[in-house]
Amino acid sequence: MAETYEFTLILQGVDENTPNLEDALFEAGCDDAIINFKNGTVYLDFDREDVSFEHAILSAIKDIESAQINASVSSVAPEHLVNSTDIASRVSLSKQALSLYILGKRGNNTFPKPILKISNKSPLWRWTAVAEWFYQQGRIKDHKVIEHATTVEDINETLGARARKAFSHRKKIYHDLGASQR
Repeated sequence: MAETYEFTLILQGVDENTPNLEDALFEAGCDDAIINFKNGTVYLDFDREDVSFEHAILSAIKDIESAQINASVSSVAPEHLVNSTDIASRVSLSKQALSLYILGKRGNNTFPKPILKISNKSPLWRWTAVAEWFYQQGRIKDHKVIEHATTVEDINETLGARARKAFSHRKKIYHDLGASQR
């Protein structure tokens, strides 16, 4: 049974001056998206009906990249790396309330640790870990939030590897890490 899924795809290889951008995307099957421009970047907000969130995103990527305008998808939003402002917004908390969880003053001192910019004023967390934690705390009620977060993270990591043509290198690293686990 099909549902409607909302997501954003960020493009590269095109800009607001790309000839026939709107027509090409429409003809390629992106009639369920709004085209936006910000800071020289083109991004599409989709409301796509499909059998799954993952299939909706992947089919939209294929549609965009088949449009004969040299467009490729660089990432999916909402992003899989989040700062405290993003987290507070996504779980409907004030930044002050969220800081109590981060500092361990609420939630049994088990809030996920940041993974990037740790010494920075704005560290970053994996949204999948944070969403899972808030789900276990009862703050997020729908498990689909976690499933969607995992899908976005997996697709973004794959898009990043594809852009750098890094699949064989990642496979080697994965193998080397797996071998060291034995």
